[in-house]
Amino acid sequence: MNRADQSPVAPPAARATIVFDGVCLLCNGWVKFLLRHDRHGRYRFAAMQGQAGRALLQQHGLDPDDPLSFLLVDATGAWTDSDAIVRVLAGLGGLWQLSGVLRLVPRRVRDLGYRLIARNRYRWFGRSDHCMLPTPEQHARFLD
Repeated sequence: MNRADQSPVAPPAARATIVFDGVCLLCNGWVKFLLRHDRHGRYRFAAMQGQAGRALLQQHGLDPDDPLSFLLVDATGAWTDSDAIVRVLAGLGGLWQLSGVLRLVPRRVRDLGYRLIARNRYRWFGRSDHCMLPTPEQHARFLD
């Protein structure tokens, strides 16, 4: 699912979808960060607890009931773990494209760090009883 052979930036016209854990406070912070910095509205969002998010996870071979990764789907493929993080950051444009230098770190090493945080995200950052509710201005960027 990870595509190390392709550029970390998808074509600018492509709309990409990020499937995230809607009850994870760290994940909600990540989505809020992206909403602030994605000036071109490139990313759409789907909580893995919703129908669209569950369907995308299943379609790409991930278990929606045991999510350890978020999923990025764009016009060129699907990515998880640290490859998805690097691709999303680089896709923001501007100085964020420099995050592509993280690809110099072997994926195995990056993914170990990613999985350590993913496994402990509720313990370290907390959990909400319900999914994040987008503002009316943000609503069109969410699939569910």
